Amino acid sequence: MATPSSLLRIGITIGLHHPAETLWNNGIKQNAVFLAEALKHCPNVASVTLVNTTSIEISDALPWDLKRWPTRSYEQAKDSVDVMIELGGQLDANQTDYIKRRGGRLISYCCGTEYVHMMEAILFDKPAGGSNLFINQRYDDIWMVPQVDHISRSYFEVFRHHKARSVPFVWSPVFIEQRSADLPHGGVYQPRGAGQAKRLTVLEPNINVVKFCLYPILIAEEAFRAAPDRIELLQVTNVLGLAEKNMDFIALMNQLDIVRQHKAVFLGRYDTPQFLAQNTDVVVSHQWENPLNYVYLETCWQGYPLVHNASLCPDLGYYYTDHNVSEGAAQLLKVFAEHDQVANAYRLRQRELISRYLPGHAAMTQHYVQLLNEVVSKPAR
Repeated sequence: MATPSSLLRIGITIGLHHPAETLWNNGIKQNAVFLAEALKHCPNVASVTLVNTTSIEISDALPWDLKRWPTRSYEQAKDSVDVMIELGGQLDANQTDYIKRRGGRLISYCCGTEYVHMMEAILFDKPAGGSNLFINQRYDDIWMVPQVDHISRSYFEVFRHHKARSVPFVWSPVFIEQRSADLPHGGVYQPRGAGQAKRLTVLEPNINVVKFCLYPILIAEEAFRAAPDRIELLQVTNVLGLAEKNMDFIALMNQLDIVRQHKAVFLGRYDTPQFLAQNTDVVVSHQWENPLNYVYLETCWQGYPLVHNASLCPDLGYYYTDHNVSEGAAQLLKVFAEHDQVANAYRLRQRELISRYLPGHAAMTQHYVQLLNEVVSKPAR
């Protein structure tokens, strides 16, 4: 049984769907690894294990170091975990009961805009569990990354019968640097020459309303109207299906000067580190109710200018407020005029600012120590 004086054995759930599943198809597995790395720095933690809740076998085919981040199945881990953090794979009612009967604690770690996902599932007939939906109401705590607090807190609290709290956001450059190691200059931004027109990249996934490409395109359009000679190409990724088949999207795009003058391309999915290194001078971004994201940190860590509206990290990159396209375009024009002269200093400053999110940051570590102590000091639900 875990107590505040115990060294805690932590499990963090993942849900594998393939023995060699990539880290880059979504941020959830990265989130699990980053949280594991952060909790390893806590003096009240004895061990941290990634716990797979699916039937996929754990093997060396996984894209992370199994010695650095031990990974086991639920059956292998269930008797050696004091606190289970449900992050990327859900425990069912029987598994929950087993953990509880052993005296363990169960934490729901929420890192997605679940209210939006469920809203879209209902409105647009995109199944999200249906009659098989299981909402666990026995969590001992609910932890949310800060970017989902504003829109999803009440959704979590009412359905899960427990107060939720915002916890420190964690990120590490370990995977972006690993993936960029064989790229020229380690994938770090390199100015291409004074006065050279810029290649703009939009990386929004375009799978829901939270991160959609339209406003970044409009920012590029306004900048193009003001300084057409400063833009070589606008590249919009993760949008090929819409560009080929969605008549509303096609009709809107055909209204734009940057499209009519053949300075825009609409592409499929790409590997982010490689696309940054080989195709990108500036990243233009927009989000709605998700103001902190791994791609912002990846972009800024590697020194690429980022034009964005992420209000939880306004000191990173080139920030514009809310949905203000004109302000975003002004920031983009500022990048054209100034960035390459300060590129090295910018990258160093971005890394200094991002240090607050890195595992081992003193304030973050102390916060997680306190959170864990509070969870195990209360009776299990």
